[in-house]
Amino acid sequence: MAMNPTQDCGRRIEDLSDYLDYGYSADSDHIENCPQCQARLAGLRSLSAAALDLLDDDVASLGDDPSWLDGMLANLRLETRAGRTIPLDGGDLDELSETEGAVIAMVRSVGDSLAGVLIGRCRLEGEVSVAGAPVEVSIHVSARYGHPLPTLAEALRSAVFDELQVQTELNVAAVHVAFTDMRPPLDESPEGQP
Repeated sequence: MAMNPTQDCGRRIEDLSDYLDYGYSADSDHIENCPQCQARLAGLRSLSAAALDLLDDDVASLGDDPSWLDGMLANLRLETRAGRTIPLDGGDLDELSETEGAVIAMVRSVGDSLAGVLIGRCRLEGEVSVAGAPVEVSIHVSARYGHPLPTLAEALRSAVFDELQVQTELNVAAVHVAFTDMRPPLDESPEGQP
């Protein structure tokens, strides 16, 4: 029975985290073939990478405020939903589409491939469900010190635009990059330590 692309597949983040940690699950076939689960796994991998980066950063500067993690998890839940349906031209007999969540996961994977970039919030703005309607991509980025921001923004903008042209039929009018956080270089050790 085919699942409606806007309907949640029902897999919990905890189950997917276990699958990611152990590489298998009683529900492995579903997880490996479900676009929602794959998008959630990509988000969990990004979250794991971000957590490792944060360990290298000055954790003490976060204080006792756990709201940053709550915000990141809420954003992950929002972005891994299937979201709106994006039509694809498949011919007279085919009714093809992709989901907004799959496109956002693809944008995240492009960002993950660039040094110094950690994608935060990502949104598709516009009528994605109307073929040919202009769409703008809005990406919030946490950057690593040592990477010139204008160069980093242009590299991300260009890579995302190129990938969207190959993988989707969206009419991308613009890719907006906003730097919302800066992280210290990985090779910098805390004061007083070698």
